Formats: sequence, structure tokens, C-alpha cells
Amino acid sequence: MTDYPVNTDLIPEVKAFFEPDSNTISYVVKDPTSDACAVIDSVMDIDYAAGRISHEHADEIIAYIKAEGLKLEWLIETHVHADHLSGAPYIQEQLGGKIGIGSQITVVQDVFGKVFNEGTEFQRDGSQFDALFEDGDTYKIGNMDVFAMHTPGHTPACMVHVIGNAGFVGDTLFMPDGGSARADFPGGDAGILYDSIQKVLALPDETRLFMCHDYGPNGRDIQWETTVADEKEHNIHVGAGKTREEFVKFRTERDAQLDMPRLIIPSLQVNMRAGEMPPADEDGKTFLKVPVNAL
Repeated sequence: MTDYPVNTDLIPEVKAFFEPDSNTISYVVKDPTSDACAVIDSVMDIDYAAGRISHEHADEIIAYIKAEGLKLEWLIETHVHADHLSGAPYIQEQLGGKIGIGSQITVVQDVFGKVFNEGTEFQRDGSQFDALFEDGDTYKIGNMDVFAMHTPGHTPACMVHVIGNAGFVGDTLFMPDGGSARADFPGGDAGILYDSIQKVLALPDETRLFMCHDYGPNGRDIQWETTVADEKEHNIHVGAGKTREEFVKFRTERDAQLDMPRLIIPSLQVNMRAGEMPPADEDGKTFLKVPVNAL
């Protein structure tokens, strides 16, 4: 695809917020022609051992938006994260905006609704979110058009959001020396992930790509911005013309050696609900489940 329903010459203003506990980078993306903005992949803090949540990271984003006099229009989840909890509802409560995710969230909800034995009261239709994006959908942040690109493989609901000359890739890609995300979660597929990455790399070479995570490979400083051209040439998993077969072999072997993310149990239960906790019991207490031998 070479013609995009967005102006790739437009340069949105991007402010990054690094959350060190999960190595997540959240973003405030501003329309340069108005005060409108969006938040992408926000984080809610959790002390899992203590069963305690807090909002330091989200409060930092809220303070920035207020200080800059911005109007929050969207809270975008690039996918159902398995390594951190979303702070979107908390931010929405204070600043407004709509929470959006890819329409294939329904597939994720169906799979993990069963894993966590959620019962029929848990809706698996994506209705917890304000907007569900299909592949190729567009929406606006102020005067900016945004293009939503379905990029499954890591999860069924992964999407890359192209805003002007910037693409927010979620876990579809990492920095060139970080490679790509795992593809062994339920609904993941290494071959499909390779195909999705090729869609991203078909964007104009100068497109800025913003990562959702960075782990500082080989001790380098944390980074989160690169370009399509840099990924095509240098990405250690898919760059320099690596074939689909090579990628699938590597990714499958690599994934078999990986431990599950530390926060996968709480993250999935919360994020498939658009960042909300499971319903409280009759005494007003909220609990998270730990499925045994189910992941």
C-alpha cells in the first residue's frame, strides 16, 4: 500500500513518558494546528505482591496535558497489553476523551474470558470500549487524520496508528536492536506477525516509528523512536531482507525459551475490560483470579 488516507507530511507533536517498572513508553500526541491531543498506551501502576494499585504514571500525563492547556480527545490502546495495566479509565475520568482499540478485541475477550472463567456476565463484544477500529479506519485528533492499520501476530487485536509522519506500533516492532515481539500468546502467530511487520515497513521510509516498549539491549540507554528506513535495514529479526521462513523459525524457537510476563495475570483481566477492574463482590472487594496451568 502506498497511498494513505492521512497527510504523511504533517508532523504531530509527540511527548513520551517512560514507565520503568514495565519498560512501557506512553505518548501524548498533539495536533500542531490545535490544542487537541491523544494519549497512547497509558499505564496504571500496580504493586502485584501487595495487591495495590496507584496512578503516578497517569498523573504525570494528566499534569502535562493540563499544564499545556490541551484537550484530550482519544485514549488509544494499541492492543491488549500483557505486561502492564492500562491507565485509560483513570485519565478519562479526569480529562474526558474516548477509549479506542482494534475490533478484534472481541477475539481476545472470548479467549481470555474462558481462561479466567469470567462467566456470561462478562461481555465479549468490545462494549467496554468507546470505539472499535477496523483495518483501514480513520479518525481525527483535532484537525489531524489518523489511519488505523490492523497488525495481528503478537495478539489478534494489535493495531498500528499512523498520525501524520508518525506511526505508533505497539508491540508489533521494537527498536532495531530489539527486534520484534513474541508471538506465542493465545491467538498469536509468528507468520502473521511477519506479514504485519511488512505492512508497517511499507510506510514511507522517513516515517517516524514510536515503540511501546524498550529494554535497553546490551546496556544502552532507553530509546523509543526510529524510522521505517532504519527498521528495514537494521532490525535484527526482520531487517536486511530476512524471509518469512527465517523469521518464523527464529521467532518460534525464541518464544519457546521465554518466561511469561510478570504482570500477565492482572494485565489481561484488566485490559480486556478497557482498564477497569473486575466487578466487586457483595462486600465491595475486588479480586483478580490466578488460573492454574492455563497459560
